[in-house]
Amino acid sequence: MMGERGLGRILLLLLPFLPIALGAFVGINIGTDVTNLPEASDIVAVLKSNEITHVRLYNADAHMLKALANSGINVMVGVTNEEVLGIGEYPATAAAWINKNVAAYLPATNITAIAVGSEVLTAIPHAAPVLVPAMNNLHKALVASNLNFVVKVSTPQSTDVIPKPFPPSAAAFNSSWNSTLYQLLQFLKNTNSSYMLNAYPYYGYTQGNGIFPLDYALFRSLPSVKQIVDPNTLFHYSSMFDAMVDATYYSIEAMNFSGIPVMVTETGWPWFGGSNEPDATAENAQTFNNNLIKRVLNGSGPPSQSDVPINTYIYELFNEDKRPGPVSEKNWGVFFTNGTSVYPLSLGTSGRITGNSSGIFCVAKQDADSDRLQDGLNWACGQGHANCAAIQEGQPCYSPNTVANHASYAYNDYYQKMQGVGGTCDFQGTAMTTTVDPSYGSCKFTGSSNSSSTVTTPVASAPFSPIGGGSPTSAVLASKLKYVICTISVVLTLL
Repeated sequence: MMGERGLGRILLLLLPFLPIALGAFVGINIGTDVTNLPEASDIVAVLKSNEITHVRLYNADAHMLKALANSGINVMVGVTNEEVLGIGEYPATAAAWINKNVAAYLPATNITAIAVGSEVLTAIPHAAPVLVPAMNNLHKALVASNLNFVVKVSTPQSTDVIPKPFPPSAAAFNSSWNSTLYQLLQFLKNTNSSYMLNAYPYYGYTQGNGIFPLDYALFRSLPSVKQIVDPNTLFHYSSMFDAMVDATYYSIEAMNFSGIPVMVTETGWPWFGGSNEPDATAENAQTFNNNLIKRVLNGSGPPSQSDVPINTYIYELFNEDKRPGPVSEKNWGVFFTNGTSVYPLSLGTSGRITGNSSGIFCVAKQDADSDRLQDGLNWACGQGHANCAAIQEGQPCYSPNTVANHASYAYNDYYQKMQGVGGTCDFQGTAMTTTVDPSYGSCKFTGSSNSSSTVTTPVASAPFSPIGGGSPTSAVLASKLKYVICTISVVLTLL
């Protein structure tokens, strides 16, 4: 029998890997069907520079697992669909898989979960009978290595296993999978693991024949007459995402299980599509993902489980241009392979925008009022003499065609030219400075290290008044007065 001292040593070794509840997180999926996929070390550099703390790999690639060592990034590794059958049939195969792909990399690489297959029930239904045995075999191998409290095992399923997800309170799993799903839920309950869900409001909207409005899919607020309400519970659903997650909770409840959290292992929105895919736009993708991040990081759950955060992984890091199917299938990435973002994206609680660090930039606040942003944009491109050619239709910074995106470009162009003569980054409280270069794709912001534009200082022109209707000159004076007052306060404090 192990002594207390020996047990203490093991607990100390395991301590860095025990999951710590620090609120909800947003991670990202890394697909590999990419032409000229960057080196693993370069991919990790992109993750770290954008403060991405959780990643999901679709396999157990040795190069990625080595590159992620000592990065502080939490890693979910994947058992491929091709591997499920062998692992489900042979415990020795499962043990070998754990030794090779998990135990060999811990503790340097912080592997916290194993995703067994991808949508096995709908993608390879013939493997359904061995899905839960495969999970059990992997879990037993983790137990044998004393890693079962460190690494959790689950399996991502699509919303297709729920034939009628609305209203959520009436949702139930497809009865043809009852036996497998019961075993799956029992396994998750016994091992304190999460149900992994792939939830795509993009498909829910585009395949919904106009039943739901686009704003509902994009997390935009709906007028009271259009709000989506479950007639059985009278719960209001502010987004299709929440409804999909809640439909899963109710489906789990219908099988007499509770206390199993739902984790969203895939969600996102394509930023480009074919002529028959009008909703696959950069504007919609930016809106969806930025609103998704805000939604998840507020730490609440869907209406029926409001106190359970919805940990979520965005699909996906890079465009997988080698994937078959429609044009949109190849354009879900939020970064290009050179590390620049496809569109401005706020990935964390600080509101920072994705991009490469280079100097100081002035950008629109993510939660700024659209009318005030439009006023600021109009002023910057007019009286402010900002060069707004790049945000005109057909030009590199026109898309995403949003007021916030255009305002960021105009604000920054004005700020780079005018900060030396008193220009501020305020614009009625709709702007903020950032050290992260907001350039994306071929859209280069003034002041960027890779921008071809030069910053010239024209004759002094005033910044947009921080007080609506005030004269531009008064804004400069107010800014200088604030500086003088601050300086006096510091002197008095020292005295």
